[in-house]
Amino acid sequence: MSKVIVIGGGPAGLMAASQAALYGNSVTLLEKNPRTGRKLVITGKGRCNITNACDNDTFISNVVTNPRFLYSAINGFDTSDTVSFFNALGLETKVERGNRVFPTSDRAMDVADALLNYARNCGVKIISNTTVSALIVEDGSIKGVKDSEGKAYFSDYVILATGGKSYPLTGSTGDGYKLAEEVGHTITDIVPSLVPLTLKGNECKEMQGLSLRNISLSVTDNGKKVFEDFGELVFAHYGVSGPVILSASSHLKDIGKKSYKLHIDLKPALDYETLDKRLIRDFEKFNLKEVSNSFSELLPSKIIPIVIKRWGIDPKTRCNSVTKEQRKALAFILKNLDFEITGTRPIDEAIITRGGVKVSEINPKTMESKLIRHLYFCGEVLDVDAYTGGFNIQIAFSTGFLAGQLL
Repeated sequence: MSKVIVIGGGPAGLMAASQAALYGNSVTLLEKNPRTGRKLVITGKGRCNITNACDNDTFISNVVTNPRFLYSAINGFDTSDTVSFFNALGLETKVERGNRVFPTSDRAMDVADALLNYARNCGVKIISNTTVSALIVEDGSIKGVKDSEGKAYFSDYVILATGGKSYPLTGSTGDGYKLAEEVGHTITDIVPSLVPLTLKGNECKEMQGLSLRNISLSVTDNGKKVFEDFGELVFAHYGVSGPVILSASSHLKDIGKKSYKLHIDLKPALDYETLDKRLIRDFEKFNLKEVSNSFSELLPSKIIPIVIKRWGIDPKTRCNSVTKEQRKALAFILKNLDFEITGTRPIDEAIITRGGVKVSEINPKTMESKLIRHLYFCGEVLDVDAYTGGFNIQIAFSTGFLAGQLL
């Protein structure tokens, strides 16, 4: 029987600890919070999107950073395995829009409790309120850890599952990066991902709270398209948020050094010819009204002043006097509502962290360090991230499952 220490009680750590215990090892999990799964409880707006009901190829295509590194992990424990795992624990699941899988109860706490109870039933010893301050390494091999009070915990294996830096109030404060770096691992740049974007100007503040559904969105860098999607976004005082914005943020690197622009097509279902016919009908219907009062059937009220301002026409212009060229200019604005992206919201507002332990220093078939024997990594501490939709938590489950086997 080998002694195993797991650092971190999130989804990756609990899965890794459980697996290690199932293989007959003596496993101790060290958690800095009073209880495990604190970050898990707030995911998915308190509902917990536990995975995505897709095949492995689709899953890999949704991984933005270092997807090839995950081949072994996802093939060893895929999305259907995650669903079966929780179902076997008595947690019923359901599939919603975008193949997102949630607990039928809509309670993230039920997911956290299921993982915690499973770990305990497997024989994992959990010590809470304990912060690991250093890894103990001798002759290139892990020997244990020390906590913040100097107490040593000796072991044959250590699994590092400390998470990233997003949601620091849940304990994700980047401790794992420091621990890994101190024993020789490289940490790539740590930046927020799946995070709202800040936009130039005050227009967003005027539209604060407005939610746009079924819009088409793209992001360009000096005219070159780097991302496009279809879905929903929300305006805030600082800029924009919402599912398509969070996914877009995964593709924006070095924002301060690049010229990113956000392009919104408010009417993606209509080509220019069809949209022009729609505008003709609306202007004929409201022919004696001012243009500022003619968009109620076409656009949400909060965005109408912005569109008219960009259109450059006098809001008091009568609909029956709008020219063909003015209609064409309006159609272009409706299909090309552009904004300059100035940055992202702070990392403590991000869903996940981009960056982490450099994956070229980790064996993808085992999750073991190539630098320190018997040291393993799993979850968000790794330099791997994906789109929103249950993919990132699946990465935690898959890498945790693999790391826990101590291959």
